[in-house]
Amino acid sequence: MAMISPSRRVRRTPFSDGVEAQGVKAYTVYNRMLLPTVFESVEYDYRHLKEAVQVWDVSVERQVELRGPDAGRLMQMLTPRDLRGMLPGQCYYVPMVDETGGMLNDPVCVKLAEDRYWVSIADSDLLLWVKGIAYGYRLDVLVDEPDVSPLAVQGPLADDLMARVFGEGVRDVRFFRFGMFDFEGNTFAVARSGYSKQGGFEIYVEGTENGMPLWNALFDAGKDLGVRAGCPNLIERIEGGLLSYGNDMTRWNTPHEAGLGKFCSTQTAIGCVGRDALLRVAKEGPVQQIRPISIDGGLPPCDRIWPIVVNGKKVGQVTSAANSPDFDTGVAIGMVRMTHWDEGTKVQVDTPDGMRDATVLEKFWI
Repeated sequence: MAMISPSRRVRRTPFSDGVEAQGVKAYTVYNRMLLPTVFESVEYDYRHLKEAVQVWDVSVERQVELRGPDAGRLMQMLTPRDLRGMLPGQCYYVPMVDETGGMLNDPVCVKLAEDRYWVSIADSDLLLWVKGIAYGYRLDVLVDEPDVSPLAVQGPLADDLMARVFGEGVRDVRFFRFGMFDFEGNTFAVARSGYSKQGGFEIYVEGTENGMPLWNALFDAGKDLGVRAGCPNLIERIEGGLLSYGNDMTRWNTPHEAGLGKFCSTQTAIGCVGRDALLRVAKEGPVQQIRPISIDGGLPPCDRIWPIVVNGKKVGQVTSAANSPDFDTGVAIGMVRMTHWDEGTKVQVDTPDGMRDATVLEKFWI
């Protein structure tokens, strides 16, 4: 495959020097930044993630900051999730929708104070949408992208590594909560969250100059833990049902189609710009929805939509797929029509290597 040409339009991160020193083998472009995708191999990285601890450069999770008297009002306008009970120190997974109820992003919202939020976004130009809403409604709020670059520590030994760098108190941070922890004269928000099912943390590193000192400190502290550089792992995220915006759902899908209806409080999320459209969806129900799918045989790389067919008729599409060493099958995420989404339904998937038998499942593997 051809290389990515360097450009100011494809930004490096505060941790890029460390990523390169650790032998990164492949990148993708995400929010106009470099996101590592492979170090040793997808399979090796997968096994190591499940057994030890990894440090991930996820600076691509850019922050959209909302700050000012109307920050809370604006935040509620962006999502159908009811935020009235959200307190400073909490993180919420918040589907974000447009006026039609279509998904614009599925970020984690970090509430720093009553008048200040960070929205840690997936791959899309959400900043421009938020600025437009704030300006159009003449809200008293500043919307901007701060100099904040998340660094994730993931894996079963993540607590041990983090405690060595930030102190034993980091172990007490609860799931989807964050605390403020000191590092070399700086104070960072550290959340128990991350894009894996193996457990861990995300550190919101403020200031580009603080990137490599923290990166080096984590690797120095974790030598006997087998720490390695890693990245979101395709196999593990599919096994865990972690969706990828732009792959598994897009602006043409509602949260209910993406299986995120439990995060939509359309009756009480007063002010959400897509509320009326989602009220209709909630009442009528989706006609298609995300499902885990087990596919027979070794799978080729999935870099495009694979049609799901029954008797020659398309009934859905696979959007992410990989071969799972632990479950000895092809694991996949697909959008399936309601006529064929029941557990145990037999379908076929049209891959670049030919038609494969597959089964629709109810629950993801981990």
